[in-house]
Amino acid sequence: MNTSKASLTRSPGVPGSAARWLLGKAGGGIFVLWAVATAIFFGIRMIPGDPAQAIMGGPGSQASAEALAAARAQYGLDQPLYVQYFGQLWRLATGDLGTSYSLKIPVSQVLAELLPPTLILAGLGLLVAWVMALVLAVISTRSGPVGSAVASGLEIVSSAVPHFWLASVLIMVFSTALGWLPPVSTSTPAGLVLPVVTLALPLAGFLGQVMRDTMATAQRSAFALSARARGESEIGVLLRHSLRHAALPGIALSGWAFGSLLSGAVVVESIFARPGLGRSLLSAVTARDIPLVTGVALVSAGAYVVIMALSDLGERLADPRIGPS
Repeated sequence: MNTSKASLTRSPGVPGSAARWLLGKAGGGIFVLWAVATAIFFGIRMIPGDPAQAIMGGPGSQASAEALAAARAQYGLDQPLYVQYFGQLWRLATGDLGTSYSLKIPVSQVLAELLPPTLILAGLGLLVAWVMALVLAVISTRSGPVGSAVASGLEIVSSAVPHFWLASVLIMVFSTALGWLPPVSTSTPAGLVLPVVTLALPLAGFLGQVMRDTMATAQRSAFALSARARGESEIGVLLRHSLRHAALPGIALSGWAFGSLLSGAVVVESIFARPGLGRSLLSAVTARDIPLVTGVALVSAGAYVVIMALSDLGERLADPRIGPS
């Protein structure tokens, strides 16, 4: 009777805790988006040059003073800085991302075309990195001292390799020397292999180091010893217990990892001539295309916030000991 009363007392708190968790995530996401929009607004305006010239096609357009003045008036660039800032925040809050200075089309249209290729690239990179990290973690904990040393060395080296160097090596080996894969990204699955591996390999080295330590601890833990005492094979202990515990830190780091892949996409998409947000962001910064830079940065930040929330939720589902807070 006392137990039932206690359970009834505790049960209303669970939805409340989940609601607080959701509100906390939503509030944190709004703050991140505001901070990104503010940093982009003031950061771009600190770059030398006149935004009106970017609107008119750049310094080489030889636009007249009257045309530049008209562009400033049309886009509100002749107003005080604080008026421009709050005006932009209001437009962003209402979903108006503006029109790209360089492309002369709505930023929302540009994002609708470029977001899917980048999300596919980052998503596949995260999946491949997870598979590589788990394989390295299993090899380093199950293959003896020599195999462990080799796997650990591969993890350390791969985590320190920069994307631009790795991409160059992969192109020289698999495209130029062997001719197995195209040197630039194409619409075929083969065109995705080198960009995905370039993104995934450094991340796999980092995740592998974290998973290896957790897996080694899990294999020496009391529940693993108890499973072996019940007659469980080493493969069974690995699949049913060790891999689950090794995946927990990887799940917790998946949000950060996805953000790292989005930043790495700037380099990878440029090297492999792949359309996407990263390559467009680099071009937009060069052209001082303020609306496009802001739109790409906000969409990337929004994707990062969502993935962070999903990774947090996945960690709570994978480990029942972590409850809503």
